[in-house]
Amino acid sequence: MTKNSDDIPSMDYVEHNKTYIRFVKLTKFSSIFLVVLLALMAIFLV
Repeated sequence: MTKNSDDIPSMDYVEHNKTYIRFVKLTKFSSIFLVVLLALMAIFLV
């Protein structure tokens, strides 16, 4: 069965950009949290 261009839905760029921004924010805050956690572990556990 062949697919033509009518069968393929168009990209939802607005939703794609929202998802990307959420991913970047989550990655940024996770990295900051891990750095703070490691610093606190270095201070209080060593």
